[in-house]
Amino acid sequence: MAKSAKKYILVLSILLIYTTVQSQEFQGVATYKSHRKVDLKMEGKSKNPEIEKQIQDQLREQFQQEYTLKFNKNESLYNKNEKLSKPNPMAGGFSITVTDGSDLIYKNIKENRYTNKTEMYGKVFLIQDALKDNNWELADETKNIGDYTCFKATFNEEYTTQTISSDGEMESVTKNRTTTAWYTPQLPISNGPSEFYGLPGLILEINDGELTLVCTKIVLNPSEKVEIEEPTKGKKVSQSEFDKIMEKKNKEMMEQFQSRRKDGDNVVIKIGG
Repeated sequence: MAKSAKKYILVLSILLIYTTVQSQEFQGVATYKSHRKVDLKMEGKSKNPEIEKQIQDQLREQFQQEYTLKFNKNESLYNKNEKLSKPNPMAGGFSITVTDGSDLIYKNIKENRYTNKTEMYGKVFLIQDALKDNNWELADETKNIGDYTCFKATFNEEYTTQTISSDGEMESVTKNRTTTAWYTPQLPISNGPSEFYGLPGLILEINDGELTLVCTKIVLNPSEKVEIEEPTKGKKVSQSEFDKIMEKKNKEMMEQFQSRRKDGDNVVIKIGG
């Protein structure tokens, strides 16, 4: 059978499943765990393979977080679960501390908008904007995640990140990345963790090349109603306005870091906070 014909049958089958159960009332709570790829390189006289490995291990452990997604047919609320922090051992004079903010992400699929409440540099922001259309490409691959049959979907995009050049200056670099999702039409919610959505079924796994989020538990239609409240407190900004604020703050912090850096000093790495 031709590849295009197989793809047509796949899409038709997914839509049939999705349409069949779409009329049912769905609400629930999904738990996700995160894993992030860490690629740390030390240069100059500070370079030490053993210390480099210790720092990478610290980072990997701190990036392992647990999140909760509350959802119904049209809305969702996504946040990080709190966990007790533990002291990090010193690694060759470096103490690694990772903070990834306290984001509370509300999505309204029906109204095509989101609100992200986040605290950065001691200030609470309320980012409000339209949901991003990711132009998902459906594939004919499947795999099981728990009790659910999941289908593969991908999208490609360009993104810009800030990095330090070889001469120690901040620079913006544009890169390409492919994001891969696994979603299940058995749960007819066009939603998923973090900012991801837009597929004919709940996204149970997502990977963008560095960050992986995997669903580990789902509770459907619990006895108590799932409460989803859109956050309302914070300085209201659009996504582009917030990105400009963060770019400026990050540049200021990197300049301060470079001016104060000395051999043997503690280095605190902050991600988003």
